[in-house]
Amino acid sequence: MMNKEQIYQYVDHTALRPMTSWTDIVRLCEEAIEHHTASVCIPGCYVKRVHETYGDRLTICTVVGFPLGYTSTAGKLAETEQALRDGASEIDMVINLCDVKNGAYDAVEEEIRTLKNLVGEKILKVIIETCYLTDEEKIAMCKAVTAAGADYIKTSTGFGTSGATLADVKLMKQHIGAGVKIKAAGGIRSRQEMEAYIQTGCSRLGTSSAVSILR
Repeated sequence: MMNKEQIYQYVDHTALRPMTSWTDIVRLCEEAIEHHTASVCIPGCYVKRVHETYGDRLTICTVVGFPLGYTSTAGKLAETEQALRDGASEIDMVINLCDVKNGAYDAVEEEIRTLKNLVGEKILKVIIETCYLTDEEKIAMCKAVTAAGADYIKTSTGFGTSGATLADVKLMKQHIGAGVKIKAAGGIRSRQEMEAYIQTGCSRLGTSSAVSILR
C-alpha cells in the first residue's frame, strides 16, 4: 500500500466547476501546498491571480477548449497563450470530438501538434473524453497524441457521461508511445481507486476529492 504522501505526488488537485469561487481556489491552493500535490488544475480566469498570490509554491495547470473541445484551433491557441502568459505551466486541452467522429484523425493530430509547439518545454495533456469514443477511436487518439508529441493523454474532463476506467487506462498503456504518460480523471472516489490507477500505469490523477479521500 502507498502512503498518503506518495499518492498526493500524483494528484492534479482540481477545481473546475463553473461556480468555483476565489474562496474555493484559495482552499484548493492551500491544500495543494500543504500536501505537495503535483499541481492545481483551475479555471483560466484564476491563473494570473493564483500565480501572483502563490508564486513558485505551486505548479499551475489550466484547461483549454474545455469541456466540449470543439473550439477552433485558433481559439485554443489564444486560450493557451493567455494561460502561459498568466503563469500556467501545464495545459490540459480537449480534442475536437467532432473531428474524431468524422474520422478526421489527422486534423486532431495537427491541432495537438500546434498547441504543443506553442507550449514548448511546458506540459501539454490531451483530454480525449473516452466516454464518447469507441475502442477504435481511443486507439487512434493514442496514436495521434504520440505522433503530435504531447506529454500526456488524459481520459476525461469529468463533465462527460462517465469518467476514467481501468479498462481505458490499460488500453491506452498498450497503444501510446514510450514518451507519453497517462492521466486518469473523472469519478475517482476512493483511495483504492487512486492506487489502482497508479499501479495500472497512470502518472497523474485528476480529482477534486483527493484531500477528503486521503483524510
